[in-house]
Amino acid sequence: MIDFACKEFKIEDVIKCALNLTKADLKVMKYFLNETEQWVDTDFLSKSLKLDISTIQRSVKKLHEKEILQRSQQNLDGGGYVFKYKIHSRAKIKNIIMTVVNSWAGRLGQELEKWENGV
Repeated sequence: MIDFACKEFKIEDVIKCALNLTKADLKVMKYFLNETEQWVDTDFLSKSLKLDISTIQRSVKKLHEKEILQRSQQNLDGGGYVFKYKIHSRAKIKNIIMTVVNSWAGRLGQELEKWENGV
């Protein structure tokens, strides 16, 4: 837990908020954090996490765009391809989150300056 003045936050809540994740997104991310070396596709994730395939697809797309997940294309023998995903390092994810938190702190500082000056 993180104690900030008048409220405590679970680190999971800070991560979810900083990355603007849904519950499903967080569930997918947590799966990957426990399976750091495994490349998996959305079908496998859907079955493993018991979530609808479209929910999984939205989540991995968002996590990939935020650079939380890596994506690799696997070409199929009969034509076509499937994307497989794997998580980036915790250090990389921490840096992404810290960038967001530092941005919040900067904006807070600006607002406090305005408040101090009666603006």
